[in-house]
Order: sequence, then structure tokens, then C-alpha cells
Amino acid sequence: MLSSPDLQEARRGVRSPEPVIAIVGATGAVGVELLRCLEARRFPAAAVRLLASARSAGRSLPFRGRDLAVEELTEASFAGIDIALFSAGAGISRRYAPLAVAAGAVVVDNSSAFRMRPEVPLVVPEVNAASLANHAGIIANPNCVAAIMTVALAPLHRAHPLRRVTATTYQSASGAGAAAMEELRQSTAAHLRGEAFEPKVLPHPYAFNLFSHNADVDPDSGYNGEELKAIAESRRILGAPELPIGITCIRVPVLRAHSIVLNVEFGTPVSPEEARGLLAAVPGLRLVDDRAANHFPMPSEASGRDEVLVGRIRTDLGDPTGRSLFVSGDQLLKGAALNAIQILEHLRS
Repeated sequence: MLSSPDLQEARRGVRSPEPVIAIVGATGAVGVELLRCLEARRFPAAAVRLLASARSAGRSLPFRGRDLAVEELTEASFAGIDIALFSAGAGISRRYAPLAVAAGAVVVDNSSAFRMRPEVPLVVPEVNAASLANHAGIIANPNCVAAIMTVALAPLHRAHPLRRVTATTYQSASGAGAAAMEELRQSTAAHLRGEAFEPKVLPHPYAFNLFSHNADVDPDSGYNGEELKAIAESRRILGAPELPIGITCIRVPVLRAHSIVLNVEFGTPVSPEEARGLLAAVPGLRLVDDRAANHFPMPSEASGRDEVLVGRIRTDLGDPTGRSLFVSGDQLLKGAALNAIQILEHLRS
């Protein structure tokens, strides 16, 4: 990590009028979305450099009316970089993020490499932006489920501390990257033609199917890695290290946008009307809760949208202090790229 003088220099780099930005893993699904978010939100940049593996070097991606060439990631790639956005896997982050910090950059990392390190802030800006004041060069972007889930839980938790959360996720192909999205397209087309399709990216047939999230299962707890990450990271983001959370993560045949059922228990009763009011008042959330029309959050409407959709807010008939709600958020945006760019915006404010 950085010494005090170096830390101040890194912070000045982020706050400079037009920083030089690098995107590591630029050709992946999240990397492409990072570039789009920088453009859509008009984030100031003197230059943007795209970094990826040797096999992707030479490709180009459009940005602000011109094509940017993809360069091979090397240990010397971070000279002159003020901000480095990482989305290339935990192994790449562990190896290269410290080099970027040593070269003077502030790193926002989308992998799991640093999320649970106490010295690294794990940030969802709508929830815990204040923790950015304590960064030492690296800032962690959360797991997509934790990011989407905590945006909806935080306003309820602030008003009425949570006693327990039980969640079930319906996770899209985008969470497994561009290759999984393409496999869903191809397998669906093959299924409709009546043709056999052998999955290569995911372990089970994807078209017209759903299955337990493909992360490795812990033999002792029976929870898979995605579930364990979502639990640990949500507790950290909410500042509730002992909060009981149970979660089941399911992969569903949706291209992008994750959806989550949340059953929330409070220490004191919270009316559905109060819950709606708390959720409707929060930036980054959009209330979709029309009982008469049976219209609630859907991934088809959440895809491509910055806000997380929240609705189906009702009393849990099994627990008079509990509330049930349903959220849907774009995994590539609020679950990844958008959250990273929002972190940069807060650092510059």
C-alpha cells in the first residue's frame, strides 16, 4: 500500500481535471461496459488506455467518436496512469494492481482479490461512500449480488436495523461474462431448431433451464462461492458484521440483469407503506410496485438502466415483523461498471 505522501499524490491524481484512465480487461463484458459508462456519464479524461491479454491486443473499441486500440497488459503499462479500472479476474488484480498503485494510480478493482481486506474500502456509493476517505490506493468494487442487494437493503436498515435477511437470486448470463452470454444465445437458437448443443462455458444446459450457480461448492457448509461472497460482502457494505444472511444463488436463462427475492426481518414492525416511502426516496432505486397491474421489477426492464428496480413490497405472512421485496438490477451496470464509475465520481467530488 501507499505511504502518506504517495497516498496524497494518488488522491490528487483522481481529482485532477482530466486524469489518464486505464481499463484492464477492456475487451471483456464488464470492460466494454466501463468504457461505455465513461462516455455516457461524460467522465473527464485526458486519455483512456485499453489493456488486455496478448490475444486481444490490436483490437479496437469505439470511444467518443473514435477507435481506441487495445494494448497488451505488461508490468510497465501503468506509467502515467492516474486511474486504473480492473476487470480481468482476481489473479490479474493481485499481480498488477499493486504495480499500478506503485506507479501513482488509484485502482478500482472489480474482482474478488481485495474485497475483504480491512484496509481496502468495499464501496457501493449510495450506501457507504464515506469509506472512500480511507482508501490507500486500492478500492474494491463489490460482487454484483452484494451491490444490487445492498442498495435496496440500506435505506431499510438505516431506519429500522435488520434482524435477518433471506435471499434467493436469479442471476443472468452476464455474470459469467461475454462467453456465457453468447452460449445462452447459441444454445437457445439450437434448442428452438431441435438441435443438440454441448455447453462449454457453463456446466449445464442453459437454454430453457436454471441451475445452482456454477461457483464451487464448499463441502462443509454446502454454500457455493457466490453465496459466501454475497453474504460476507453485504455485511461489510452495510456495516453489520453479525447480520444473519441466508442466500441461494441460481443461474437463469436471462442475458443481463440479476433479480433477487429478499425476505427481510426487523426488530420492530415496518409497514409496507413506510418501506415503500423509504425505498422511493433513495437515489439509485426506482420503485416498480403496481399491484393492480401485477407489474413489478423485471430483468427486461432493468437491463440497460442505471437504477435498481424494487417492488413487490408486502408483509411476510410467515413473520409479522418481516417484509418481502423483489429487486432487479443490471449486473453489468450497477453490479459492476456503473458502480465503479460512480466511485470515481465520488472521489472527484
